[in-house]
Amino acid sequence: MAVEAGRNYQAKVTKITNFGAFVQLESGEKGLVHISEIAAGFVKDIREHLSVGEEVTVRVLKVQENGKISFSIRKALEPAGEKAAEDKHPDPKKQRESPAFFEEKMNRFLKESEERLAVLRKKTAGQPGSQRENNQQD
Repeated sequence: MAVEAGRNYQAKVTKITNFGAFVQLESGEKGLVHISEIAAGFVKDIREHLSVGEEVTVRVLKVQENGKISFSIRKALEPAGEKAAEDKHPDPKKQRESPAFFEEKMNRFLKESEERLAVLRKKTAGQPGSQRENNQQD
């Protein structure tokens, strides 16, 4: 079966890397879902979104002459043609003003800040001048 750009297919995740996930269609064709095509928001760790063996719906973005296929999970979730015009010329002002955009950005910031603080606390625990060291002396 020849895959067609723009169509959705069912696929199975076969391998996960830092830059994307490799998937295989039911018909046997294989290709890559780049990390930027996993979800609508920022994806720091693909393993938080996908796992090997998971069944997903993908949209074919491009079939290259050498046979390589590029897929998107993010676009497969959109109704066909709904955001095509916005994808070509998105309005950055409209996107920045969106409450969902702000909420997502804020949640990501908070999560990353908490992770950084936890690492910092772990590294500085017990060192002279650290907050815990000062509290224990009081």
